[in-house]
Amino acid sequence: MNQIDNFEAMLARGQDNEMLRYTLGNAYFAEQDFGKAIEHLRKAVELKPDYSAAWRVLGRALAGDGQLQAARDAFDQGEKVAEANGDKQTAKEISVFRKRVIKALEA
Repeated sequence: MNQIDNFEAMLARGQDNEMLRYTLGNAYFAEQDFGKAIEHLRKAVELKPDYSAAWRVLGRALAGDGQLQAARDAFDQGEKVAEANGDKQTAKEISVFRKRVIKALEA
């Protein structure tokens, strides 16, 4: 059983929370399974709207899936959340990814 299978099994047993969803989303993102990543990361930010790291990966997954406007929206929200939380590093990373998406939207 791999890492994703273990986390999916936890979810199937009812252990649903923002950390599990973030971890699953991040694992699917690493596998470039953007659809599954988006599904779990959206749930993570639904469960915890101020989860800046989840917003960052959600934006990246949306961008990887070609959903550039949705990625920009996720980055906009994530940047606000990160700044409100005082999470300067995440805000900086989101800003970099956001600029790339804006550039791609303008191309």
